[in-house]
Amino acid sequence: MPESKTADTGQSLVRVAPGVLVVGKPLPWPVFDNQGEVLLAQGYVIQGDAQLEQLYKRGMFYPRQAENPDEEVQEDVAEGERNPFSDYRALLKTLKRTHQAISARDPEARLKLLGFARLIDRICREAPDPTLALVHLYSVEPTATEQSLFYAIVCHFTATELGMDEGRRVVLMAAALSANLALMPILDRLNASTHGLTDQQRTIIRRHPQLAARALHDAGIENRLLLKIIMQHHERSDGSGYPEGLEGDAILPEASILALSEHYVALISRRGYRPRHSITEARKAIADAARESTRPKLFQALLNALTPFPPGGLVRLANNEIAVVTHRPLLRNGHAVKAITDPRGSAYLTGFRRTTDLLEFNIRAVEVVDVMPPMDFQALWDYQV
Repeated sequence: MPESKTADTGQSLVRVAPGVLVVGKPLPWPVFDNQGEVLLAQGYVIQGDAQLEQLYKRGMFYPRQAENPDEEVQEDVAEGERNPFSDYRALLKTLKRTHQAISARDPEARLKLLGFARLIDRICREAPDPTLALVHLYSVEPTATEQSLFYAIVCHFTATELGMDEGRRVVLMAAALSANLALMPILDRLNASTHGLTDQQRTIIRRHPQLAARALHDAGIENRLLLKIIMQHHERSDGSGYPEGLEGDAILPEASILALSEHYVALISRRGYRPRHSITEARKAIADAARESTRPKLFQALLNALTPFPPGGLVRLANNEIAVVTHRPLLRNGHAVKAITDPRGSAYLTGFRRTTDLLEFNIRAVEVVDVMPPMDFQALWDYQV
């Protein structure tokens, strides 16, 4: 694989390999030319095959923390506040390797899983709004690995809203990261499929909580709370769930929180058999389900944590600009947003901060798109690259 070095940093640049970039999906990292100049910022959306072909000819990228096969993002790496945008690609790579360690019964699997859950918990605490933004910025068509990461992030904020102690919260997040382990080989195909499930696929789906719990146990991960959350995360309070048909208080609250997180992420993601729901529609579905639940506080905690306009969501302002929400409200202030297109739909070169308390910049509606508009995530959240 061809490499070059930048004169200012001495870092190697590795040419982007075919199949890495995806048309219509925000870039998970910046793309550089062979001089180390940024071609496209993280968050830019490649609009077509012709542009993609040019990037394969010219595009280079800095290897991130986990580019070396022997390196992973670890809990104790990098003192100071984490940047979830620059961490993103490495987090996904580390999660994949964590799954591989469990499947291979690596003696370090337990430390890898719980350590990674603690790292995600730390990132959520240190950079809450940018981390929650990841869920919505990459929600159009997330991979199976992205979905597991998003479940853990949503679980963190719901559990925090409920006042759950750190120990139980981290175990819940570890369960979110590993609950779908048995589905990982087929989940991307299932999400993209326009056809009904085969009998074999339906069997795997019904058994995946048991299969995941067994894989963790076989890898030496014997935390009873963690395994129980995984086993119960598809149980339903009315007894209609699986694998055991548990009802009401027989189901752990943590398992219900994980189920809610999975449901929310599924709603705002596109599937081959249906379009994605808007954030407003997803919130309504959660609120409707709360009325049928014996634990409505869990549903309300999720809604409170997200707020009506969560970070990373797109909104239309009163002046007809499209803006991205960057932060949830503080005290009596409104949501913080940055306008990314003008009233006629043309993209701004940079995001413009708008005060949503002002009549001109009131949030009028949530936008739902099949292709995210190009953005520079680092700049919009004021990170220095």
